[in-house]
Amino acid sequence: MSLDADILIERRRMKRRVSLWRAAAIVLFLVVGIALFARQDGMSASLGLTPHVARVKIEGLILDDRDKLAMLKRLEDSANAKAVIVFVNSPGGSTAGGEALYNALRSISAKKPVVAVFGTAAASAAYLTGIAADHVVARGNTITGSVGVILQWANVTGLFDKIGIKVEEVKSGPLKAVPSPFTPADDATREVTAEIVAEAQQWFLSIVTERRKLSEEAILSIKTGRVFSGRQALTLGLIDAIGDEQAARKWLQDSKGISEKLSVIEWKTDASSVSWLSSLGKALTGLLRGATPDLASLVDENSALARPMLDGLVSVWQPQKTQ
Repeated sequence: MSLDADILIERRRMKRRVSLWRAAAIVLFLVVGIALFARQDGMSASLGLTPHVARVKIEGLILDDRDKLAMLKRLEDSANAKAVIVFVNSPGGSTAGGEALYNALRSISAKKPVVAVFGTAAASAAYLTGIAADHVVARGNTITGSVGVILQWANVTGLFDKIGIKVEEVKSGPLKAVPSPFTPADDATREVTAEIVAEAQQWFLSIVTERRKLSEEAILSIKTGRVFSGRQALTLGLIDAIGDEQAARKWLQDSKGISEKLSVIEWKTDASSVSWLSSLGKALTGLLRGATPDLASLVDENSALARPMLDGLVSVWQPQKTQ
């Protein structure tokens, strides 16, 4: 009798295990199916299969993001996305990253209307990105502008002297690897660095003046690299109107014939899809093990804010820290 009872208990345990794995397999199948389906036309593919207005977010630190550029190319080619709203909320970032986004949005604009909506901040490379749109709206207190380029490096030679570290190097030329944090900048280093910054600044200014048709007075103001409120930016011609996404929709309907009845669908990158799928997988794993999933693991590790390091020319607004 004892043997029969043990066999019965073991069978019940086996059934529970099989049921658990079946449930897990079904959930995984559904998640993978949804993710694959979403890739066809953005994350909201179930709605994106019909005509809609696409929303793209440019947030956090701007980098040269290949995933976002690939998404913008798919958006450009999408027959269902009739117009694009670019929501910009960023202090800027790398100049090359802003240049890439600007070019991608200009390419989209050649095929469908693009309108930019500025949030809390649209400065430096973020402002450059936004003016790729056909129409720009911002809130009255949006931090706007900061048209300029900066190249920074640390000078740690004094610290190294104090702790007894000396850096030795052999260079192929006197201007190789300059500026360097390990060598005080000489006149030649400052000259070539200033030349790069000036050339990039002229490039930036030429785009702004071409896109915004600025007056000489406005150009003199933005050359300083300062930021403006949304209201000041409107007076100078840096933006077209004060408003929000509703104002952007109204402009699309009045100027481009894009009905306000069309749904707005947010487009995301494949990396966001993968991150979302990975996070969901972690949560499911935790639940299947009977443990509470770590909420920190649900944070997107590929977020631009998690990668604050910037190399090369930078177009970013940073408020000065108070002592």
